[in-house]
Amino acid sequence: MNKRRLKFLIFIPLVLIVGLFLFFKLGTRPDKNEIVEEIKLSLGYIETVISTTGTVYPKNRLEIMPPVAGRVENVLVREGEYVKAGQILAWMSSTERAALLDAARGQGEDKLKYWQEAYKPIALLAPIDGQVIVATTQPGQTVNTSDAVVVLSDQLIVRAQVDETDIGRIKLGQKATIGLDAYPDTFINAVVGHVYYESETSNNVTIYKVDLLPDEIPLFFRSGMNATVNFKVENKDNVLLIPVNAVRKENQESYVLLKQEGNKDPAKRIVNLGMTDDKNYEVLSGVTSKDVVIITTKKYIFPGGGKTGSNPFLPKMPGAKKKTAEGPL
Repeated sequence: MNKRRLKFLIFIPLVLIVGLFLFFKLGTRPDKNEIVEEIKLSLGYIETVISTTGTVYPKNRLEIMPPVAGRVENVLVREGEYVKAGQILAWMSSTERAALLDAARGQGEDKLKYWQEAYKPIALLAPIDGQVIVATTQPGQTVNTSDAVVVLSDQLIVRAQVDETDIGRIKLGQKATIGLDAYPDTFINAVVGHVYYESETSNNVTIYKVDLLPDEIPLFFRSGMNATVNFKVENKDNVLLIPVNAVRKENQESYVLLKQEGNKDPAKRIVNLGMTDDKNYEVLSGVTSKDVVIITTKKYIFPGGGKTGSNPFLPKMPGAKKKTAEGPL
């Protein structure tokens, strides 16, 4: 064996030894771009909800239309007013009575009063107890049998749109909360009153409509308002909670990193998890409130150590010196 080959055979093991040394020496150093946080688990409340959107609608929208064509003489109610069944909402004249009264006005006051008493107006009555939601018809306006003089609503509800993947978790009587876009700081408690059997397609997504009955209808409720609905699916109190970002996944198992006394390296512990609210998990087994959980998050650093570069398209500040390849001018 010549000397050149002998040196080559000695050089290869030395390179491997140095490489392994550097790998273990540098590879075990803590990542400076990671933020390490130690937390202790605590007991608390967790709730699973299904969030969707909805719209305020009348549960029963009833349009009061005249029995004959004619003219509205007087409207006795205003929007927002509550009425009882049988209450007179408006008076109207048929086309014949309106023409007769117009002709009598030219013959004197006595003649007009005579025909007003002899030819009675038509009363439009409320068939149900409810609230007036439309009353825009003005006295003197002509109407026909297809025109709604007054619109009533027995109760305002919220009609939500639920994706078909979630409709199986919606039940009659299920509790929910309603938030109106117009009043984002106010939440109204409600229950599911009806789940529609027929589906609809919206933006290529199959949905089912769900009617929610508010426990109490606030005065600011208006038909057509947009709402956010949170259906309460499941909730538990006094359970052990762990943040979502503390849980890691591997081989379809969930585990966390625990602090070990007298050892810098954390211990890997398999955990059994329950429900989640997208912020925390319910811990069924694996850790206790006495364990210290380690959470590591990446620390993002801007290129150049956080220093922002100059934009060549921004105007230069007055007095700024330009530089060339040779140096400042």
